[in-house]
Amino acid sequence: MKNKRFYSILFLAIILFFSSLPSGYAEKITVDSPTLNVRSGPGLTYPVVGQLSDKESLQVLETEGDWLKIRFEQQEGWVAKWLTSSTDASEQPKEIVSQVDSLNIRSSPSVQSAVIGKMRAGAVATATGQEGDWVSITYDGRDGWVFAEYVSETKKDSFKPANSEEKVEQPTAAKEVTNPDEFTVAVETLNVRKKATQQSKKVTQIAKGETYPVIETDGNWVQIQLDKKKTGWVYSFHGHLSSKQPQSVAEDQGIVTILTDGTNLREEPSTSSSVVFRVNAGENYPIVTKQDDWYEISLPNGKQAFVADWVVTTTDLTSPDANKSKETARVEGTLKGLTIVVDPGHGGHDRGTTGARGSIEKELTLVTAELLATKLQNAGAEVILTRNSDTYVLLGARASIAQYHDADAFISIHYDAHVDPSIAGFTSYYTRSEQQPLAEAVNRGLASNVSLRDRGAQFGDFHVLRENNRIGVLVELGYLSNYNEERQITTDRFREQATYGIYQGLLDYFN
Repeated sequence: MKNKRFYSILFLAIILFFSSLPSGYAEKITVDSPTLNVRSGPGLTYPVVGQLSDKESLQVLETEGDWLKIRFEQQEGWVAKWLTSSTDASEQPKEIVSQVDSLNIRSSPSVQSAVIGKMRAGAVATATGQEGDWVSITYDGRDGWVFAEYVSETKKDSFKPANSEEKVEQPTAAKEVTNPDEFTVAVETLNVRKKATQQSKKVTQIAKGETYPVIETDGNWVQIQLDKKKTGWVYSFHGHLSSKQPQSVAEDQGIVTILTDGTNLREEPSTSSSVVFRVNAGENYPIVTKQDDWYEISLPNGKQAFVADWVVTTTDLTSPDANKSKETARVEGTLKGLTIVVDPGHGGHDRGTTGARGSIEKELTLVTAELLATKLQNAGAEVILTRNSDTYVLLGARASIAQYHDADAFISIHYDAHVDPSIAGFTSYYTRSEQQPLAEAVNRGLASNVSLRDRGAQFGDFHVLRENNRIGVLVELGYLSNYNEERQITTDRFREQATYGIYQGLLDYFN
């Protein structure tokens, strides 16, 4: 009996102790989105009961999956965990540096996801997390993912591939430009620093195409002569080192364009030779010489390497058409020469809305987007999907994909919902005035092909349109919250009609 009484008193004491802790003892988070909806329950289908602003600090009351219960304005609500960041000091982001040139930044942790940017060798980004072999980063104002093998932490190598117990072959040195005499800037603007370190004071900036005498080199840093009295240090990967010796690159040899991601560049013209670098599709390099089935090419850091001719295409710079624009002449009735980004809404932990009959929006948007992409490709357009699987892509990354690919149009696919189950119809949204003509054209195409109520082209404040400098439209292809309409818009027949309508609207807009 005494033991039971003792444990009862101890249990009560523990409860009193934790209840007396200050409110600051709870986990704290910060809003990491321009606006954040507070919902009445842990899911996107619950009503919005409030809204928070970027950088607001909150305390977490409890968690349920990817949702956090918080207190705001004397009431409680739920927010999406993926739109917040922890203020726990142990989770502060780290800085990572790219170990390779032209490192692809992708919209999600997969080689199949869209490329939204690139990092030059030596470029520094903020690492915000890791998933398997991938590191999530913030670089140049955009969020994305890079492969862990190609980056390292600026202080210590903490980001490693998931199979880090396997020994990764280290690249051997490529042929170097010996005793370089000149450095030519290869980026738009380049910081010149007092010492050979990123933390050193900035002396000045120099511009693309400018050439300076080389005084000395120190690892990947080059000391250059700015004028008669002033010198400074620059990072070698941001320009081209050259020598006045005959080994310099002949500029009229043409360029190679890499065809696939992960292409090997080798020390010698042989598949048995050491790999000195791996490069990705779309990258261009000047040709030095051709040896049998191999091209010797010049790298941005002044080194040379070999690439097999069966994994590249070439452009002859001496051809009279070599420097002409690649723009394809528009042919009426086609979309040739156009780049169109198709954005299947939601994905991953963001299910979108759930229909009255149980349909899940993220699944419908993906199959609809894939069908639309096929139609646009058949009409001659280059089509980029912001996602091609059930993955979550940040809203900012979706806009960045369109901007990175210099898209002629951005089409975001969605299905709608409303608390009133009688609401029905399709809508085409624009956010900026210059997007309105595209929204109207797409809406006309839909109206002529689907039998739903036409709700017209309307203004809507959507992040993927507001933060997108490309012409875009967000289409809501009917209401899943309407039981009868959901039954219609989840059929193959409807998707065929709707995608054909969007395709016709694009033809109308561009022609």
